[in-house]
Amino acid sequence: MPKDPLDVLYAKVANKILTETLHVRKGEAVTVEAWDNGLPFARRAVAEARAMGCSAIMVYEDEGAYIEGVRRAPEDTIGMMGRNEYGLLSGTDAYIFIPGPAINAYSRILKPEERVSSTRYNSSWYDAAQKAGLRGARLSFGYVGKDLAGLLGKKIQDVVRAQLRAALADYGQIARSAEKISPLMADGAGAELGSGRSSLGFSLQGEHTVEDGVVDNWDRETGNNMAYVPPGLVTKDVVAGSTNGNVTLIDTLTKYGVISRVDLEFKDGRIVAWDSKDRARVKKIFDAVLPEKRNLSTLGVGLNPELAYGVGHDRFVEGSVTLSGFGFTGLVKKGTLSIAGSKVLENGRLREPHTG
Repeated sequence: MPKDPLDVLYAKVANKILTETLHVRKGEAVTVEAWDNGLPFARRAVAEARAMGCSAIMVYEDEGAYIEGVRRAPEDTIGMMGRNEYGLLSGTDAYIFIPGPAINAYSRILKPEERVSSTRYNSSWYDAAQKAGLRGARLSFGYVGKDLAGLLGKKIQDVVRAQLRAALADYGQIARSAEKISPLMADGAGAELGSGRSSLGFSLQGEHTVEDGVVDNWDRETGNNMAYVPPGLVTKDVVAGSTNGNVTLIDTLTKYGVISRVDLEFKDGRIVAWDSKDRARVKKIFDAVLPEKRNLSTLGVGLNPELAYGVGHDRFVEGSVTLSGFGFTGLVKKGTLSIAGSKVLENGRLREPHTG
């Protein structure tokens, strides 16, 4: 059994993922995929799986080899899955994935176009995983590298530990919170978000997702068989053209750094005005997005009570509201959110939904 404090944390998280997220049973086949930064956790996950009587193997993605491959491989083969990987997925019951920082959206290890081309296997991988019926978990701490930690102003290990501790949250509590909010997010439901003196109104319709840390039969049938860890998020698409009003975003992480505050004004779904002391950073983002594309497309509500802001997982923090679709994902802290006439959040705190 592990004695090192960090290895003890790895063991607790690995065991929780295997038992609660993936419902692994004796005799099942477990695959753990990791990059360089995830190897210590991957070793512990393999050991825990084998202790449960599973057949467990580790797949190692060397960061240096990956980057060199992206830059030297023929363009038509970059980011493509081979029959060896398809075979691996078809023979796997439970899959744990610890990604590498090179494919994080905030990383400068790869150029944006290199990152896009190297990860174009995503849809194929998910299709194959769903066809295989596997249950999977993606650990977000794998994305944490020098670039992301630098943007957050923290040490890599401090961010990693914070995310891993949040992975030990009560998944049942998260699921219960999601069950109270989700029915309100029906197609056609109206929503109102207050932030400070600002108020934003919009309508909901389209895809609805729940990240509660558990992969059940419904998740597998609907193609949501890869759970985020740490979990705690519900999202719903926003009706195009329905957004009107103002919103204040606070401490929003972007690829150019953290924007301390930005005020946005929407009219008929589109941002028509904005103001911020971090003007240079916001301008860089909006300069890359055509005015007609600066639309609100997705609402997110965070549900994880063990997460704190500032560790690269803000949209999962209990009581957070995130808005995306206009070039970045904006964060609302201490917001008051009502959906379908029922108050869901008040000053950043979850409430028992009720009409009025």
